[in-house]
Amino acid sequence: MLSVAFLSAFTHHVTTTALMLPVVLTLCRERDIAVSKLLMPMSFAASLGTTITIIGAPAFLIAGNVLVQAGRPGLGIFSIAPIGISITIAGTLFMLAAGRFLLPAREGGETLADLYRLDSYFTEVEILDGSPFIDRTVTEVASKGPFRFAAVGWKRDGKGLCRLLDEEKLRKGDVLWVHATPEDLIALRRESGVELHPLMEYGTGEGRGGAAREDPADRLVQAIVAPQSDMIHRSLQEVDFKTRYGAIVLGIWRRGGFLCQELATVKFEAGDVLVLEGDHESLSRIARDPAFLMIVPFHGETRLRGKAKVAGAVMLAAVVAAASRLVSLDIVMLAGAAAMVLCGCITPRLAYQSIDTKIYVFIAGAIPLGAAMQKTGTAALMASRLQEMISGWNPVFILLLIFAIVALITQFMSDAATTALFAPIAVALAERLGQAPEPYVITVAMAAVTSFLTPIGHHGNLLVYGPGRYRFSDFTRVGTPLTAIVAVLVAVISLAVWQ
Repeated sequence: MLSVAFLSAFTHHVTTTALMLPVVLTLCRERDIAVSKLLMPMSFAASLGTTITIIGAPAFLIAGNVLVQAGRPGLGIFSIAPIGISITIAGTLFMLAAGRFLLPAREGGETLADLYRLDSYFTEVEILDGSPFIDRTVTEVASKGPFRFAAVGWKRDGKGLCRLLDEEKLRKGDVLWVHATPEDLIALRRESGVELHPLMEYGTGEGRGGAAREDPADRLVQAIVAPQSDMIHRSLQEVDFKTRYGAIVLGIWRRGGFLCQELATVKFEAGDVLVLEGDHESLSRIARDPAFLMIVPFHGETRLRGKAKVAGAVMLAAVVAAASRLVSLDIVMLAGAAAMVLCGCITPRLAYQSIDTKIYVFIAGAIPLGAAMQKTGTAALMASRLQEMISGWNPVFILLLIFAIVALITQFMSDAATTALFAPIAVALAERLGQAPEPYVITVAMAAVTSFLTPIGHHGNLLVYGPGRYRFSDFTRVGTPLTAIVAVLVAVISLAVWQ
């Protein structure tokens, strides 16, 4: 929970949950732990971690803007850290002490990855002249390289072996038969000193240069062999695939099938997924051929593990610059994103794809919404009605009431939308009570982000709902006491920090 919370402090909690989901599933399988015991705590921790920095969730950016509109200084990147760290630790201790006994014990449901297992493609990798893998063993290359793959055999001097000589050092011209993930298959295309053997055998020799100029994933597609295809029980050699279609088969996926032979001699079966590279004309020819069910883009993404340290340094520099408040947060984050692209940590295609335009459009609309509520007197009117109800209350109880209202509303609205609606009301209420608006606005944003009453309150909960085989009541049983603990801490600490 602590590690997931730390990641969520600097990335979106849904991204963190999606990233950690297969890791937790693997951990549960290896340790024989019911997945329902770990997935919900992981999802809750991702939401709690977003409260450590204001870049963790859009709700805090909106809250900061509302404060600026009210004439306050706004929020620094770590302004909410005292609250976020406290509720993260408290949430973790709660799950260890009591929450784990409230969690159900159910085996995980079958995910799409488990159902189709599109996670291991068979291909061939050739060692080129000057490769850094020369004079290294297969084990060293497979375990210590910039990518991971399972080598099942190799071909040397024209002879294929469906076994590995782990201590045999690689030489120029060796061809490894490997099973690799989609991401590692892309990484192999980018790595200098190695190349996919089908490209060396049937390509034009421009594959390496093209891969350097663009993302290799942009050039790959997948095609599924149809049940009635005339290619079934025939190999690439027998079909003469390159001459027939003009495209090159780089790899093959087969459900439940273990392949260990030359790719060109593998006989096709119905349902095989072929990874293809070709020009528009050749791919169009394949798309029209009834031998294939469909043709879709390759689902692998470029992961440049060699850039991990660079990416970490850029992220750290951006956070430090934002914390110093010498430069505005928006400029710092925009510069950090640009640096990631310029340093090659992410390709321009993936950078554009990662932009969530809906969030930006929503924030652009939420800001004037808050301003309109203040200028038209709507926020003041609602605040006056609320003031009549809570006249004479202790500020802690007022914040607890605000937290409860927002926690219920956010089950049906996004955290950003709920914050945009209630933050101006919180500012008006604080002004009427003669108190600083920060505790009230922060309480609204915290309640919108950390209410765990139902699985529909946050998208991260929905991600783990199916794999964990949870029921709706599971989240209510575990999340209600956790939400109550968070509410008390938010109310007490926010008043201590800003008053």
